[in-house]
Amino acid sequence: MKTNPGRFFEDYRLGEVIAHAVPRTVGQGERALYHALYPARGAVYSSDEFARSVGLAGSPLDDLIAFHTVFGKTVPDISLNAVANLGYAEGRWLKPVWPGDTLRSESEVIGLKETSSGATGVVWVRTKGLNQHGDVVLEYVRWVMVRKRRREVQVPVSVPELAASVAPGALVVPEGLDFSRYDFALAGEPHRWGDYAVGEVIDHVDAVTVEEAEHMLATRLWQNTSKVHFDVSQREDGRRLIYGGHVISLARALSFNGLANAQMMVALNAGAHANPCFAGDTVRAWSEVLDRAETQVASVGALRLRLVATKGKAGELRGADGKYLPEVLLDLDYWALVPR
Repeated sequence: MKTNPGRFFEDYRLGEVIAHAVPRTVGQGERALYHALYPARGAVYSSDEFARSVGLAGSPLDDLIAFHTVFGKTVPDISLNAVANLGYAEGRWLKPVWPGDTLRSESEVIGLKETSSGATGVVWVRTKGLNQHGDVVLEYVRWVMVRKRRREVQVPVSVPELAASVAPGALVVPEGLDFSRYDFALAGEPHRWGDYAVGEVIDHVDAVTVEEAEHMLATRLWQNTSKVHFDVSQREDGRRLIYGGHVISLARALSFNGLANAQMMVALNAGAHANPCFAGDTVRAWSEVLDRAETQVASVGALRLRLVATKGKAGELRGADGKYLPEVLLDLDYWALVPR
C-alpha cells in the first residue's frame, strides 16, 4: 500500500518522535495571503520601517503564520483521522520567522488515553518548529481526539502533567526589540502596558462572517489535510468543520480594535476549541486581561490575555453548569508583548 490512510489511535507509541514532511519556505506571499484572509493590522508585522524603529532587522512574518505552518506539517501524522483538536498548552515563540526561512516540524508523543466510548482516544504531542539552521522557532503541546481502527485494542494510559501557564520569566523577547521609540500614532492606538488592568474585559466590537471559500483557502494554505475540514462524509451532519486555526487568526485580528499595541504573541498558555464553527457563522471577539508582567527589556511589557471567539456577547463564556456556552467557539490564553 503506497497511500497514507493516516494514523489511528492505537498506532501511537509513548515517547515516539515523529519527523513531519514536507519542509516549507515561507515568504511575502504567505504574508499577503494571511492579510487577505484576516483583518490583521499589527504594525510590527505590516511594516519593515516600523519594525526597524523598534529594533528589529525588518518585519518578521506574523506569529500565527509560523504557528499555522508548523501545525500544518503535523496534520498527516497526528490528526488526519481526528474527530477534533482539543487544546493547547506550554506554547512559546522562541525566534522570529523571517521571509525566506524554511520551516519543518517534529513531534514527540507525550500522552495517550482512550475515551469512554471506546471508539476514539486522545493523543498528546509536543511539537517543535525548526528553521533551516536547526533553531527551534516555536514549540507547543496540543492534544487531539483520534479515531480508533479497532475498538478491542487496548493502549496503556499516560496523561501528561502540563503547566497551567508559561511563567513570565520564560517569555522570550526577540533579540533587539526595544519599544522606547514606539510610534503610537502609526501603530493605531495610544494604550500602553500600564493602561490595562487585570480583570478588564475588552469588547473588540467588529465581526466577520465565515465563508466556505476563505476557509478552504486557509486550510490549503497551511496544508492542513485533516479530513473533517475537506470531506463532508466525515461528519454525520454532512458539514465541513472550520479549521480551528482559522478561528484563532480571525479572533486575533479582530482584537486589534482595543489591543492594537499587543504586537507579538510570545506564549500560548492554554486553548480550547469550545464548539464547532461552520460556514455562515458570524465570529466576534472579546478579551480579558488575566495578568501583567515585566520583561528583561525595560520598554517592553507582557500582557496575559484571554481571547474568546464567539457568536454571542462579550464577556459571556460559561453557563451555570460550568460548561462553555454553545455560542463560544474559542477560548485562548496567551502572552503578548506591549510597549510600556
